[in-house]
Amino acid sequence: MSQDQTKQADPTRDRLLDEAERLFAKKGYNAVSLREITSAAGTHLAAVNYHFASKENLYLEVFRTRWMARARKIHQPLLELEKQEGFTPEDVVRTLAKSFLSGDMTNEERQRHTQLIAREMGQQSKAFQLLSKEAMLPFMELAIRLWQRCLPQEVEPERLKLIVLSIFSQVLYFNFARPVVSLVTGRQYDAEFVDQIVEHITQFALCGLNGSAKQ
Repeated sequence: MSQDQTKQADPTRDRLLDEAERLFAKKGYNAVSLREITSAAGTHLAAVNYHFASKENLYLEVFRTRWMARARKIHQPLLELEKQEGFTPEDVVRTLAKSFLSGDMTNEERQRHTQLIAREMGQQSKAFQLLSKEAMLPFMELAIRLWQRCLPQEVEPERLKLIVLSIFSQVLYFNFARPVVSLVTGRQYDAEFVDQIVEHITQFALCGLNGSAKQ
């Protein structure tokens, strides 16, 4: 077994990533020290140097191995939809909404996922560059391809991007702002309410698409 494979199989590495993700999500990169991470992981600074060489590399690895893994799960239903011979705009919106709102992430994983990207949106680092290249832009391109295939008429590229972003914004808000949505509606995010939100987003987006097509 190579040295890289040994590192990958080391449970200490996983503990460091787990605790680093939790703390970076909760406090942000600058507010977390390596000593705090190693203490939470039950190890020492030498372990960080061995597995990641630096705090920055540990931070980037959190996104590569934790955040990106969840992002791929979110993307997968749309990739499967793309393989189908035919689908409708309704199929695209509903699949997109479901993939974000009713995936198999735990509440803690979803919270970490949301907090990490929210912090990167506020102050971009190398992690934002990584996510832009490997997750955000590919997902946007996938969504555009899907809508290009199923919209009843051709839409100018710039306008299509704004349409896709508008639909994304609904999905992301209902996913990121769960406490606010629950506060306003008095509903918890159980399976029934999530299905209701997915249907709402789908029908609302279709109304917007129909209105846009008439412009």
